[in-house]
Amino acid sequence: MLDTIRALGAQPGVSGRESAVREYLIAQIRGYADSWETDPLGNLIVFKKGAAPAKNKVLLDAHMDEVGLIITSIDGDGFLRFAPVGGIDPRVLFGRTVCVGAQGTVGAIGVKPVHLLKEDEEGIVPPMEQLYIDIGASGREEAAALVRPGDVAWFRSEVTAFGDGMLMGKALDDRVGCAILLQMIRSELPYDCRFSFSVQEEIGLRGAQAAAFSVAPDYAIVVETTTAADISGVQDEKRVCVCGDGAVVSFMDRSTLYDRALFDRAFEVAKAQGIPCQTKSMVAGGNNAGAIHKSRGGVRTLAISVPCRYLHSPSCVMKQSDIDAVARLTAAMAAELAGC
Repeated sequence: MLDTIRALGAQPGVSGRESAVREYLIAQIRGYADSWETDPLGNLIVFKKGAAPAKNKVLLDAHMDEVGLIITSIDGDGFLRFAPVGGIDPRVLFGRTVCVGAQGTVGAIGVKPVHLLKEDEEGIVPPMEQLYIDIGASGREEAAALVRPGDVAWFRSEVTAFGDGMLMGKALDDRVGCAILLQMIRSELPYDCRFSFSVQEEIGLRGAQAAAFSVAPDYAIVVETTTAADISGVQDEKRVCVCGDGAVVSFMDRSTLYDRALFDRAFEVAKAQGIPCQTKSMVAGGNNAGAIHKSRGGVRTLAISVPCRYLHSPSCVMKQSDIDAVARLTAAMAAELAGC
């Protein structure tokens, strides 16, 4: 699993540019999946036969895309101006290194140095439009030979194991979900299942909306990551969820009020199988469930997430035991819903 997460995290996959992630997944499912297709948006939809036909059609979803930047212009000095693709806090960008465009040109994100700040600028986080990417070009012409407006940039950060069973790196949201679904496809399943590796989640749950319409499932399980604020200075319910306390099953977020029976059943199954499980203590965020549960005539949907610190940054942090808990609970609930 760790090797798979590292390989998936290394792929560039800013929203709308997920092809490298998709091609890696296709290479890994060959010989294991019974069929797959890529739809016009770029979703990879996979069918895997189980030991028995499913009584209900279950769709398991994880998104391939990651947050990033899109180049909007090149100034006369060869610096790249950009806009965010997905929700990125400007505070995580200063001094970070990125790869840009088809050639993966390396650059550093710059901002006006502190000694040049005016008094009213001190202590204020500069807005995104004041930042730029320095690719070492001498001017616009040299930069334009490497990068064009419309190219995307992604964080230059590999997945690293550290501390007490922790992982750190870019795009763990949601390459970890992709790794969990890939593991299921490469294993023996009790019932037939459908899988969607979806695109463009970070910019509005777009791929999942199309995938769910095509598959028309009875049930869906969204395998995700969610914000953990178990950090210094944060107490009680503001911690949202805790790294090391297991899989997160949500009751509500900003895009979905989850099926209460599925929410309760997930905790019952987790308890019966000894899987660590927790819920979010705040109504915040959202994921592909927001699109899937409204598809066609409605889909009963559950979200199972890995708690993740510093989401949408070059250094997402999570605990490997939580990934295992999410994988176990996802497999158990998929079998439960397919065979009920």
